[in-house]
Amino acid sequence: MLAVAAVPAAAQTRSAAVPKAAVCLIEPDSVAEVGSQVVGLVDKLHVQRGDMVRAGQPLVSLRADVERANAGVADARARVDAEVRAAQLGLALAEQKLQRAQSLVSQSFVSEQALDQARGERDLARQKLAQAQGQQGIYRQERRVADAQLGLRQVKSPLSGVVVERYVNVGERVEERPLLRVAVIDPLRVELMVPTAQYGSIKPGGQLTLRPELPGAGPVVATVRQVDKVMDAASNTFRVRLSLPNPNNRLPAGLRCKVDLPGLATASAADLRPAPSSKAVPGTAQDAAAPRSGTTGATSTSSTRSGFSLFKRATAQATPPAPRATLRMALALD
Repeated sequence: MLAVAAVPAAAQTRSAAVPKAAVCLIEPDSVAEVGSQVVGLVDKLHVQRGDMVRAGQPLVSLRADVERANAGVADARARVDAEVRAAQLGLALAEQKLQRAQSLVSQSFVSEQALDQARGERDLARQKLAQAQGQQGIYRQERRVADAQLGLRQVKSPLSGVVVERYVNVGERVEERPLLRVAVIDPLRVELMVPTAQYGSIKPGGQLTLRPELPGAGPVVATVRQVDKVMDAASNTFRVRLSLPNPNNRLPAGLRCKVDLPGLATASAADLRPAPSSKAVPGTAQDAAAPRSGTTGATSTSSTRSGFSLFKRATAQATPPAPRATLRMALALD
C-alpha cells in the first residue's frame, strides 16, 4: 500500500529535476538622464516623449538673450581688422624710411644717427604689427567663448535612441535636475543570471537564442558581450550580458525573455512515468501469496484495513490528491 501512495511523490521528484529555460530581461543598451550645464529658463522644447532622436540633435533650448548679444559683439570685434592693417602700413613706411636712410648714409648726406633712428622706427612698427595681430587673435578667442556660452543654452542629445521621459515644460527654471531621459534601443542589452554549474560553457562572442515574452515575437539570436568573473554567493549564479540587434526597433525594451542554456535538455514524458514498485499491495494476489508470521488471517486483515484507513487520512492532509485510478483502488480496498 505504501507504493500506491508514493506514486505522486515520485512524479513530483522527477518533474522537479526537469531543467527549465533561464529567465532573462531585455533592457535598453544605455540610458542617459539629459541635463543642462547652466541655469536658465526653458524657452523651447524640440522633442516629445516617444520621439526618435539622433546624437547631437537639439532637445531643449534655454533663454539666451544675453549670450546671443555677447556672441554678436565678439563676432563683430573679431571681424574688424583695422588695427592690423594700420600696423602693416606703418611697418611698410618705416622700412621705406630705413632704405632711404641707408642710401643717404652711403652718400654721406646724413649721419649715422639718422640711420639708427630709421632702424628703430622700423623695429617699433614691427612690434605694433605683432601687437595688433595678437589682439586680433584674442578677439577670435573671445568669439569662440561667446559661441560656447551660447551653445550651452541648447541641450543636445548625447545618444541616438528614443525619448523615454520629459520632466520639464516651457517656462520652467532649470537647475540641477534632468530635463529628459533618452534610451538606446538598437541594439538592446540582455541581462541573464546563469547557475554556477554552467560557468565555462558560455563565453564572450558566443550566441544564444532568446524567446521574448511578446505576442507574435519569434525567437531571436543575441551575442554574448560580457561574462562576469565574480559569482553571486547568495544565489550561486553569475551574470551574463548579451547584445541583441534590434533593426527598425521591432522589439520594445523592458521585456522578459527565456533562453535555453548550453548543456540543458528537456526531459521526455517517459522520464516522468513512475518506476514500478516491487512491494506488495494489500488485497492483491501478490499480497495473498506473501508470507505472514505472528498473526492469524482475520487479525491481519483487520489490522491492515485500520492501518490503511489511518494512512489515507494522514496522506490526504499532508500530500496533494492522488490520481483517480489510485483513489478508486484505495476505496475498493477500504
